[in-house]
Amino acid sequence: MYELFLKGGIIMYPIAFCSILALGIFLERLWNLRERKIIPKDFLIEVEDLINRRKIHEALILCRRDRSSMANIIFEGIRNFNQGREAVKDTVEGIGRQEAAKLERYVGVVGTVASVSPLLGLLGTVTGMIKAFNVISVQGVGNPGSLAEGISEALITTAAGLIVAIPAYVMYRYLISKVDRIILTMEKYSMHLVDLLEEKGRTASEESMI
Repeated sequence: MYELFLKGGIIMYPIAFCSILALGIFLERLWNLRERKIIPKDFLIEVEDLINRRKIHEALILCRRDRSSMANIIFEGIRNFNQGREAVKDTVEGIGRQEAAKLERYVGVVGTVASVSPLLGLLGTVTGMIKAFNVISVQGVGNPGSLAEGISEALITTAAGLIVAIPAYVMYRYLISKVDRIILTMEKYSMHLVDLLEEKGRTASEESMI
């Protein structure tokens, strides 16, 4: 394997770097995109219970203690509890976009690797063929063995670029779908929160008038 790597020439080094980069980001995103870390169910149950019991201050404290994306969204929604539904909704959507951007961080790099790797392989193909033609121009075509180095470099880099690009593209699409699914869940619960806060605010207003 190492011999094939060396035969691929200098272009194999950026291709290898791309493969390591894509795999590293994929594993990092898998770890940080765990749904129980971003949208912890136990936290959601507890904070909703506090809101239902109108323990707003305790709910805020709970949100501050939790470092999940969902906790940040709920915290800002509760802080605007008394400013009306539209204010709460706008705040929740704004914070939601910020948290969504955090979830998508580095994912685009994997997509870039999937696009660049075949181009690097193609570049290696071109440099390998240039070497082969240089040999032909000097020695002619009488000795096929002398052409082997350039031709092997061309074929190896082409294969290496595709070997990196195909898994990278699969990883990219998987991460994109995972992020989209998490964001959709966050949006659904955020709207549920807005409705819940509005209901509690309306009930409190009605009770104060009695």
